[in-house]
Amino acid sequence: MLRAGVALRAVGAVVAGLGLYATFPPWGWWWAAPLAIALLLAVVDGRRVRAAFGWGVLAALAYQYPLLHWTGTYVGAVWFGALAVVVLAVAVPVTLVPLVARLPAAPLWVACLWMAGEAAIERVPWGGFPWAKLAFGQAGGVYATLASLGGAPLVSFAVVLSGAGLWWLVSGLRRPPPGEPRRRRALATVGAIVAVLLGPVLGLLIPTHPAVEPGDRTITVAAVQGNVPRAGLDFASQRRAVLDNHVRETRVLADQVAAGRRPRPDLVIWPENSSDIDPFANPDARTEIQAVTDQIGVPVVVGAVLRPQVNADDTAIVQGPRNAAVVWTPRVGPTDQYVKRHLLPFGEYIPLRGFASLFSDDVARVIDFQPGTGTPTLDAGPARLGVATCYEVVFDDDVRDAVTAGADLLTVPTNNATFGETGMTYQQQGMSRLRAVEHDRAVVIAATSGQSAVIEPDGTVVDRTGALFTPGVLVDRVPLRTTTTLATRLGPGPEWVLTALGVAAAVAGGVLGARARRRTGGPAPTTAEETAAVTG
Repeated sequence: MLRAGVALRAVGAVVAGLGLYATFPPWGWWWAAPLAIALLLAVVDGRRVRAAFGWGVLAALAYQYPLLHWTGTYVGAVWFGALAVVVLAVAVPVTLVPLVARLPAAPLWVACLWMAGEAAIERVPWGGFPWAKLAFGQAGGVYATLASLGGAPLVSFAVVLSGAGLWWLVSGLRRPPPGEPRRRRALATVGAIVAVLLGPVLGLLIPTHPAVEPGDRTITVAAVQGNVPRAGLDFASQRRAVLDNHVRETRVLADQVAAGRRPRPDLVIWPENSSDIDPFANPDARTEIQAVTDQIGVPVVVGAVLRPQVNADDTAIVQGPRNAAVVWTPRVGPTDQYVKRHLLPFGEYIPLRGFASLFSDDVARVIDFQPGTGTPTLDAGPARLGVATCYEVVFDDDVRDAVTAGADLLTVPTNNATFGETGMTYQQQGMSRLRAVEHDRAVVIAATSGQSAVIEPDGTVVDRTGALFTPGVLVDRVPLRTTTTLATRLGPGPEWVLTALGVAAAVAGGVLGARARRRTGGPAPTTAEETAAVTG
């Protein structure tokens, strides 16, 4: 019987983790998230802290491994260390559930604990890796509009609150505390129902804005997807072909515009790494970019890798390469640039290089990039363009910095070719959709190999390219907005409040448990009802 119970919990933990994974694109089953949370809480219900940690690790592995397996294409075995970190961001909050389950309003504290885990992985280690935030699986769902009130953290909180409320409701109906007054039981049931429905109902009540509102300025933007010769890490060795591809597709667009077959864009956006040849150091690349910019007749934002700076005798690198977005203006040349600030650990730089090299020979192939320090905005023709280069779109503050600096349009120039035919590009698109809602801005994704997309401020994808690793050009009209949402104004405030409440609840639960042990001389109770029975 004991073995059957353990096996059932193991299955429940794995199914819960897979349910959370399925909320992310390309699956997009956003509704599965609260159900998965409820199942996970049922698995740890009544367990001690140590057992909860084990079940939390199992669920987190089922969640994070299929979601993030594409990251292993960079540095192989080092990836398992990164996986361990993101697993802990889920497992540790789950570990503390037995402590807060003893408290009144337990679903609230469970949701706050989850927020503490997401707040931590947003920032540590090495600047954080919050790719698996629950909010990023909610684009297009009823919770997504909450992003305009409290950003991605509020969306994650609401999802967990619903799932925890469902667990609390079912648990109370299945196992009502003996001798509990009917009024208290009714209040607990109502509280659980409120927890389940609060997020979805509030999300449905938040008004969505039309793609173009009266008074909006609009421009026509082109996103160019030139494609790469082939997928994989070695594509960078074919960098001239990548540049030529983007020049060719832009020339085709210019010819179509001249023939009246496509509308003339006001701005053209190329992807990250569309010119891995430094156009400031290579005359041929500079000439080619200038010529096609002159032909299209509007500014072109070029994703360029600026080469390392070396010392006077050319024996040592004094400044690493930089990942830049450069505004190229017709008949003028480069007029503005932004250098990516938030670099990808184990991709654009290697933390613990000596240690990491023990696990992968690929470490030696990575030259550490130099992070930028400037504001993530560009003066790009008619737009004040906010830039979140690839990985930066996962960070709340990076996107918010662009909007608070005056961006009226957002772009996510990205190079996903390294990750091949995986779900990475679709996951990134889901994040971009949530950022559109969060800050009430249109978002243009330009990807080297796909999938490029144009997203309205309400998160709707209005245009996208087709299959991965095919060239394509999107030309669409987008609004330029300068309004700010409540989420933009509040910044990380809601996240810190919810995190502080979660930590305080865990401490309070631990103190109550210790008192219960002293009174009874036995183990601490694991439910609110047991605690009430002990403490009176």
